[in-house]
Amino acid sequence: MIFYFSGTGNSYATAQFLSDKLGESLVDIGQAMKQNETEFLLKDGEKLGFVFPIYAWAPPKIVLDFVKRITIHCNEKPYTFGVCTCGQSAGNAIDILEEALGKKGFMLNSGFSVIMPDNYIVMFKVDSLAKQAEILNHAQETWKRIFWAINQKKSGFFRVKRGKLGGLLTKVVSPSFQRHATKTKPFHVTTSCIGCGLCQNVCTDSCIELKQGIPIWTKESCNMCLACINRCPQKAIEYGKRTKNKGRYFHPCLK
Repeated sequence: MIFYFSGTGNSYATAQFLSDKLGESLVDIGQAMKQNETEFLLKDGEKLGFVFPIYAWAPPKIVLDFVKRITIHCNEKPYTFGVCTCGQSAGNAIDILEEALGKKGFMLNSGFSVIMPDNYIVMFKVDSLAKQAEILNHAQETWKRIFWAINQKKSGFFRVKRGKLGGLLTKVVSPSFQRHATKTKPFHVTTSCIGCGLCQNVCTDSCIELKQGIPIWTKESCNMCLACINRCPQKAIEYGKRTKNKGRYFHPCLK
């Protein structure tokens, strides 16, 4: 069973590849949290995986909240792995997942990172289409290596690009991100909005409502997955002035 969280498709595509190759079922963490589904049964021999993006050199808060809440029923401890997708580096994100799982009685046998096109347009411009294609092609090769290691049940096997000062960035930047960078107040729509409602449908935190055809953010903070901005077909959503002319990105699997 593979649990995944994804806003713009990078982690979903990764989880889907591993699901297909390993024959494991997929569970969307965002949907599970919305529906308060936190109890799961693992069959004998079934693996336990977690796939998620990197937010400020750490797992998204929703992923850690989910791990804290889940109850896994199994006759034997499963082979457990974690895979994170990131634009550049993962810091100590896999270590954080390992600690969270340890508190639930599970040992993380292996962990991996996959470089994918960056979607955090609050700070960065998206890569050119040619660069995106190059990164995605390389990611598929990384997926194959990850599948090989998991299929072989490699234990104590970690292939994670932590980056320079990764541990420090995880310790310092991640808490600041959660305190200050997840506020929804800067979200707004331009006159290009056609009221299609896609943003409401793809929101991983159920915090967007359409009122008279206009999206309204109903919570003070959110997961900051940026699905609403990046997947808007009209490019009509902005985050203050910080996303203007930054381009938009979501994984081709969502088209």
